[in-house]
Amino acid sequence: MATEVRASHILVKTEDQIKTLLERIEKGESFEDLAKKCSLCPSGQNGGDLGYFERGEMVKEFEDACFDNEVGSVVSVKTDFGWHLIKVTGQA
Repeated sequence: MATEVRASHILVKTEDQIKTLLERIEKGESFEDLAKKCSLCPSGQNGGDLGYFERGEMVKEFEDACFDNEVGSVVSVKTDFGWHLIKVTGQA
């Protein structure tokens, strides 16, 4: 079981925006480019990269989505901050 994960995310306000972004990624657009263009989070400037983090460092819903999915997975989750499209990019 991973003790740390690395993830990137795109933060938006609505579930409809998440669905649109996911469709664009499935059609071949870059997750990182979309994060730079669309994310409300300052991490968007870095392609959404949040680096490595351990349990307890992020809000529970976000953290669970990251730790419960494999590297390469793209998943969405709602938190108090908004809707996140998350790409799990590493585990340690």
